[in-house]
Amino acid sequence: MSYIQDVLEQLEKKNPGQPEFIQAASEVLTSLEPVMDRHPEFEQAALLERITEPERVVMFRVPWVDDNGKVQVNRGMRVEFNSAIGPYKGGLRLHPTVNLGIIKFLGFEQIFKNSLTTLPMGGGKGGSDFDPKGKSDMEVMRFCQSFMTELCKHIGPDTDVPAGDIGTGGREIGYMFGQYKRIRNEFTGVLTGKGLEWGGSLARTEATGYGLVYIVSELLSTKGDSFDGKTVCISGSGNVAIYACEKAQQLGAKVVTMSDSSGWVYDKDGIDVALVKQIKEVERGRISEYAERKSGVEYHEGRGVWQVKCDIALPCATQNELLIEDAKELIANGCQVVAEGANMPTTYDATLELQNNGVTFLPGKAANAGGVAVSGLEMSQNSERLSWTFEEVDEKLKNIMKSIFAQIDGAAKEYGVEGNYVAGANIAGFLKVAKSMMAQGIV
Repeated sequence: MSYIQDVLEQLEKKNPGQPEFIQAASEVLTSLEPVMDRHPEFEQAALLERITEPERVVMFRVPWVDDNGKVQVNRGMRVEFNSAIGPYKGGLRLHPTVNLGIIKFLGFEQIFKNSLTTLPMGGGKGGSDFDPKGKSDMEVMRFCQSFMTELCKHIGPDTDVPAGDIGTGGREIGYMFGQYKRIRNEFTGVLTGKGLEWGGSLARTEATGYGLVYIVSELLSTKGDSFDGKTVCISGSGNVAIYACEKAQQLGAKVVTMSDSSGWVYDKDGIDVALVKQIKEVERGRISEYAERKSGVEYHEGRGVWQVKCDIALPCATQNELLIEDAKELIANGCQVVAEGANMPTTYDATLELQNNGVTFLPGKAANAGGVAVSGLEMSQNSERLSWTFEEVDEKLKNIMKSIFAQIDGAAKEYGVEGNYVAGANIAGFLKVAKSMMAQGIV
């Protein structure tokens, strides 16, 4: 049995009931065979065992009082996975599906995503099984204050810098930051995704979606191609999906689908981004309302986005949403590129199916790194007490995404897997962290 297989076997035994984490670890480690062959010192230092074990896991109860005066209790957690190249960095997810396995998978992915940005950030993730949907502002505030009362003991601008994620937007970040400041009596860049008036960065809202399109654009340019005239399918209708749609259409593409947990829409004339923003960002409504307000739009309940013919597919909703049957439909319909806007939205077998049938696949740890990249730029602005213009941040984001593509393309070529950007991203992200861990000793 190889070293990697042995590590994965032990990982499954130690982490029962955490399929997403095992999936993420397997996907990364199985692509590292050529690296381990070239660096036997990594095995001697038990590097894979160390990198797959979080440095710290904090789990705590979050009691809060609802509008009816009833006490509610949720579970909060923070997984501080790896700090070899910088303070822990990663979002806080508020969703009923949150559990330790989900947070560990997200934190593990974050290690390599942050490494690829070239910024000094380690990997972490956190959240709670609290669901902000349907809650009043006061209920959300009371939850966030209780959550931060415990979390503030474990984070700081040079230790761990959380951000937003699913369920955690500007409102939630504001309430959490206010409670941190109140308890610690300090105004620091401890959270990213803050309001522009109090330390936030321009272009942060757009960053993940824009960055996704920028890296695909860089890929296309190496083939002498562009977004112009392309048909694009996007899943999701949250922050990432909205701004990926906006930037793709600015570059001449036609985006024809968006979705949410209830269903999806097909707009043959191209998605009206302004209308989606009104429904999802202002009114917090459902995507079905888009079809009610615009003529000629089809609405379908459930899944189905990937059956629509397209040149480029951008899954921007949630993990494991693009299944092998979806991959087969995309292949049959002539899709050329699949790039992940969400974290691990494509199942492993679907990823292999796409790669084995000539579809260029850009994994999330590279393709959706724009959000955390601009979070890192927000940290820099906070440290220097500066505020950059939208254009300055956008240009830095564009250059970071170009750099990420160059890294994953170069690593794939160097290690004999040219064109396999999953392996390229894993190798490039891993090597920076691995060399840092080796230099810092057995810690």
